Amino acid sequence: IPVVLYHAGFAWFSGGFVGVDVFFVISGYLITSILLNEIRAGDFSFKKFYERRARRLFPAVFAVRGVACVAAVFLLMPADLEDFGQSVAATALFVSNFLFFSEAGYFAGPAELKPLLHTWSLAIEEQYYLLFPGYLLLISKYAGARYLPWVAGLFVVSFGISVISVYQAPDAAFYLLPSRTWELMIGSLLALGGWQVAHGVLRELGAWLGLSLILTAVFGLSASTAFPGMAALLPCVGTALVILCGQGSRASTVSRLLSWRPVVFFGLISYSLYLWHWPLLVFAKHYVVRPLQPAEALTLVVLATVLAIGSWRFIERPFRQRSGWMDRRGVFRFSAAFMVVIIADGLVYDHTRGLPARLP
Repeated sequence: IPVVLYHAGFAWFSGGFVGVDVFFVISGYLITSILLNEIRAGDFSFKKFYERRARRLFPAVFAVRGVACVAAVFLLMPADLEDFGQSVAATALFVSNFLFFSEAGYFAGPAELKPLLHTWSLAIEEQYYLLFPGYLLLISKYAGARYLPWVAGLFVVSFGISVISVYQAPDAAFYLLPSRTWELMIGSLLALGGWQVAHGVLRELGAWLGLSLILTAVFGLSASTAFPGMAALLPCVGTALVILCGQGSRASTVSRLLSWRPVVFFGLISYSLYLWHWPLLVFAKHYVVRPLQPAEALTLVVLATVLAIGSWRFIERPFRQRSGWMDRRGVFRFSAAFMVVIIADGLVYDHTRGLPARLP
């Protein structure tokens, strides 16, 4: 929600971009918990892991890319369509963060007109999926399953890179995995440590402190903040505290607040909402050729929410079930075929210099 409202231009949410950092911590915690349980049980396989990730991530993102590819032909000028073609191919290959890093900063004006800019965070996540399972397996095999010190070491190195590069190479710090890994590793350390806050008062204080840190980042940071670096500790440590203090037999008040049905509902549709909201906002800016008015932006946020509900109900959920032709082999074949089509589409836009013949 903070990410969407920040992108929609609502000034109060000046640091809403930290919602991505919250997501990184949660993802690190969740994926590490799953991997650890399977490795310890001797039940891990790369095929099973990537099938689950493909079922979870690909259907919705393929749908959004497909719609964006059609909309781009009608709404983008040739130079913009040429750039869009490059980003389409890059997103299909999980390297869009490298492309956007090479082009411009996240907060720069031209970046606001790139329909697939938001996929940089998905690229970070996908690169993490490619590398981290193998890292845990190596620790399990050669380091006596002493996961905590090795993951902690990775956290320290990445955090150091982030703190230094945020001033020396800010675009690289924002877009590339080495300076973002530590955010995922905070979640991983939580999963590996198995810590719990037993005392009820401490659990309450810790949970509220965590939520306060997140809200401080959402409302206190801005595009002028050197980020990620030290500033990213606010949302990341805050998220870690909320997770840590949400465990145990008795839930904290914050946990009960986050378990409220409307909040849980937005959690369910959050992936699709993240995918849909940015292309809608960007294509609208291309259409009106000016900044969006608040009423226009709010209307698009509502439309994105409606699309997200439909996407979650009719695209995300069905593809998570393993049945009929959509077995493991079907998932991989479908994913590969759609990636080839998307890459080909992007290359056509790029090599024709944005299909200028379609315009009078």
